[in-house]
Amino acid sequence: MLEEAVIGLLNPKSPDNVGAVLRAAGCYGVSSIYYTGKRFPRAAKFHQDTKQRSDTIALKGVESLLAQRQPGMALVCVELAEGAVPLPAFEHPARAMYVFGPEDGSIDQALIDAADAVVYVPTIGCMNLAATVNVLLYDRLAKQPLAIDHVARVRASRDVNNRLVVKR
Repeated sequence: MLEEAVIGLLNPKSPDNVGAVLRAAGCYGVSSIYYTGKRFPRAAKFHQDTKQRSDTIALKGVESLLAQRQPGMALVCVELAEGAVPLPAFEHPARAMYVFGPEDGSIDQALIDAADAVVYVPTIGCMNLAATVNVLLYDRLAKQPLAIDHVARVRASRDVNNRLVVKR
């Protein structure tokens, strides 16, 4: 069963990406998002939280992501790094803080060295920040043996404009 997942963003610059990360966090049950740096706070007034996830998910600026890691929580860095585990082969810990680098840079070597695991998504080239968060969180969900009532999940998740039914 999935337990707690937390997202750490290193100096994100795009309010659109942070808004999309908030939406992903809500879709996949992330409890908190922490970010470092000064770029996002300057751009925050432009961030697009289309589902108002910031009302229910903590989005907090911090000095250090490591300081936010709770006891018993694995630190998993997501980065294109030599020696990183490909995401399809990765076994997600029950409790994890997933750290993502900035859109225009990389995670510091010291944070990589402190990580319990470093994973990468084996794409050709790099994805954007929000896309990477979505793929990682989907992979986490897909690898869990969860009993889901899919009809109820679809009904609860779709918006008022969607009442489609597959008839076979």
